[in-house]
Amino acid sequence: MADFYFDEIIKVVKIDSQAVYDKVSRINAKSEENGYYLELDVHSELYPMLPREKYRMLISNTLHMDGSAVASYFPEGEPKSLAEKFEYVMHGLLYKMAESQEKTDGNDDVKVEVYISFGGLQLMLKGDPLKMRKFKVDQKMFLLLRKI
Repeated sequence: MADFYFDEIIKVVKIDSQAVYDKVSRINAKSEENGYYLELDVHSELYPMLPREKYRMLISNTLHMDGSAVASYFPEGEPKSLAEKFEYVMHGLLYKMAESQEKTDGNDDVKVEVYISFGGLQLMLKGDPLKMRKFKVDQKMFLLLRKI
């Protein structure tokens, strides 16, 4: 079985269509259950997203459901891919991790920020350090999105 680094329902809070490039929107979203916050660049012509919409977002190191590594080619009879169940898929590299301080209810909470580049489109994912422990710098990752 594939090991997912992130598997959450996210709700789009805000969209900035002028943030990066033409045809690219930067979405701000929050997960419904575990308090993750993220900023993600999306090709808005290929995959338009709107505020208040919900999506299932998955981050994995493979597209194979059995957890095996992805080859540079797809031979005949290849097992089913996770990509078949999603509408938008990107492949990228985790290039940076950082800690940040956040004030909540008068307490300083430590959060971990993960930065992944998908060929120029960026993801910043912020969450609890215990839930982010699987992430390591220089990992190749797949991000998959599907509207709910």
